[in-house]
Amino acid sequence: MIAAQAALETRMLLRNGEQLLLTVIIPTLLLVLFSTVDIVDTGTGEAVDFLAPGVLALAVMSTAFTGQAIATGFERRYGVLKRLAASPLPRWALMAAKTVSVLVTEVLQIVLLTVIAFALGWSPHGNPLSVLLLLVAGTAAFSGLGLLMAGTLKAEATLAAANMVFLLLLVGGGVIVPLDRFPDAAQDVLGLLPISALSDGLRDVLQHGAGMPWGNLAILAVWAVAGLAAAGKFFRWE
Repeated sequence: MIAAQAALETRMLLRNGEQLLLTVIIPTLLLVLFSTVDIVDTGTGEAVDFLAPGVLALAVMSTAFTGQAIATGFERRYGVLKRLAASPLPRWALMAAKTVSVLVTEVLQIVLLTVIAFALGWSPHGNPLSVLLLLVAGTAAFSGLGLLMAGTLKAEATLAAANMVFLLLLVGGGVIVPLDRFPDAAQDVLGLLPISALSDGLRDVLQHGAGMPWGNLAILAVWAVAGLAAAGKFFRWE
């Protein structure tokens, strides 16, 4: 039942034009544009080496947070979640199916963005296991926050808030613009955001070949625990 529901969730997500824009088109355009046009000072080295980890983090956020929050919010508004909750599919299995759908979509995103980044001259370093742990922790953190938003706000409010958060974190989360371009006081605050922790952690590993960035992983773990716990407590099915 979980596999069937996950397949359905994935097909619905990939057929949705707005979701496709968030999950595939925007990250791809940002990667190609800022890697080929000298718009933002990304420091020494190839621009794609700085941008690729940040865009991978953005792809995770777009699927696990923005896309999931909007889709789940409207499913809740139209009574889809209520009907599914009354079906033989348990509520925990529905959430598991949504999680599997997010992971499948992220795999497709990461494969696509990685191929494009390699075509642009990307030279990644570091341990793939460290990258995987960061991506999983980031997915858990953003999923918890997305479900919390979808389960507590009205669908229209979720749509507006999720898109606004996406834009704000795109600008101020170290995805395209390095955090050291911001004032020192702002850097301390921005560095605690899940998108900053994920993009900086991926960048430490993939660009600089560092070991596991435990500080960034810890930030993501805190967001994941807090977000999932809050979503589990406050999520309303109708």
